[in-house]
Amino acid sequence: MCPICTVGEEEEEEEEEESFNRTEVKMSQIVMPCHSNHRQELSVGQLLKWMDSTACLSAERHAVSPCVTASMDDIHFEHTISVGQVVNIKAKVNRAFNTSMEVGIQVSCEDLFSDRHWRVCLAYATFVTQRTNTGKKVILKPIVPHTQKEQVEYSVAAERRRVRMVHDDIIKELLSNGSIQQADNLTVGNAVPAERTRVESVELVLPPHANHQVNTFGGQIMAWMVNVATIAASRLCQAHPTLRSIDMFTFRGPSQIGDRLLLRAIVNNAFKNSIEVGVRAEAYHEEGHNRHINSAFMTFEVLDNHGKPCTLPRIRPEPLEGERRFQEAIARKKIRLDRKYIISRKQSEVPLSVPWDPTNQVYLSYNNVSALKMLAARNNWRLSSEKDKVRLYTLEQKSMLSFRVESEVDVPAHRAFCLLAELGNRPSWDRHYQKCELIHRVDDDDFLYRVVTPSVHRRGVGSPTSASQGEGILQDFILLASKRKPCGSGDPYVIALRSVSLPTHPPTEGYNRGEVLFWKGF
Repeated sequence: MCPICTVGEEEEEEEEEESFNRTEVKMSQIVMPCHSNHRQELSVGQLLKWMDSTACLSAERHAVSPCVTASMDDIHFEHTISVGQVVNIKAKVNRAFNTSMEVGIQVSCEDLFSDRHWRVCLAYATFVTQRTNTGKKVILKPIVPHTQKEQVEYSVAAERRRVRMVHDDIIKELLSNGSIQQADNLTVGNAVPAERTRVESVELVLPPHANHQVNTFGGQIMAWMVNVATIAASRLCQAHPTLRSIDMFTFRGPSQIGDRLLLRAIVNNAFKNSIEVGVRAEAYHEEGHNRHINSAFMTFEVLDNHGKPCTLPRIRPEPLEGERRFQEAIARKKIRLDRKYIISRKQSEVPLSVPWDPTNQVYLSYNNVSALKMLAARNNWRLSSEKDKVRLYTLEQKSMLSFRVESEVDVPAHRAFCLLAELGNRPSWDRHYQKCELIHRVDDDDFLYRVVTPSVHRRGVGSPTSASQGEGILQDFILLASKRKPCGSGDPYVIALRSVSLPTHPPTEGYNRGEVLFWKGF
């Protein structure tokens, strides 16, 4: 059993030890003029083809059978790559889930003349195995992580999988609860009509566009989608846009040589400095019916001569369906901001108590659980003391200090998990917990609690509603508890607690409102 508590700021990840990984595949390409766009920068479509190809080879190396791309997680492109520079792509399988697997893709750039290296993007793709000739599914053998980083990726992959499964539900939740404000673009006279940005293009799938399984190469479909999306964005801003991010690609069905791919794109919404373009890909064969095979949402910016985003024209959506897409784009922007605020930033840059609502719940839980797994996997914990078979470890990293307490008990792990995960019973055996009340059951694995404990201060400080000075001051916390059972061999039991804020439970008179990050794993 291993409780961990952290205070202070965090530092950059430590150097990763070298280890041979048989699923790792590397690709290096010099960017030629034929790969570039109008700015003499690598086309994102070409980059996506290279990324998908590298990831597919990694997946097939593990599966030892043909694989196809099922989805590509959200991608944010941090930097552009110029002609003459080198693109280095590294892909390896993080985890296998029966018939699917997550492949991590790292893209970096190298300047051969200055010897500089920088990261371009980090992506996660899901690949599935194709059925055998008899129609049976290929069951994948499990991945065995060896290094610290591989262990973290292996464990956190399960949490990323949870996020993928509820991705579409978050949009529906935002729109159904009325939290998205209606914008006034519908009545702005100088707004650009959305129909002017509409693009439709057909591509014939030829042998060079197919992979070694005669299916249309997933990276090629992505590249075609980027092409029509770029045209749509250009029609709105009348300039050359730069693609900054792509929401999750999900392949709904296959396409083969001889198919015609119908690609449609339109600007869904234009914000102050960014444009969201929606793209839909359909496949048909000669006079057959259209099959929806993919949809994606891409965010563009227009950069000035100093590389700063320009202010963009406003958009007037089409009636009905256009207005629906307009509102959904606002919801997706909120989700991107939530994700960036909670997940992408360092823990030291995010307040301990992040406002909780149903639409950011999945990212708070992800951050809650993944932070514990990444911290616990570090191999430089130092034993500070040991007493009565209880060991105290510390980990110092710049201005962050973490504590880790370990103890062994003669109880089955699942039994210990059930006892510790039920916070409502904790006051009966933990004298530091005076009261613990369940506020809201989010789902089977995540709960919101209010916990009351004795204050660590003799007097009320740090809270506008502190009680007067004296003994008996109480402290309360609003906690998100994320509980995870192992979803595979080698996974730990996890109980992760973090402070959140709720408008229904503001600080109250007589209590110091506390904030905490506290985790348990075993």
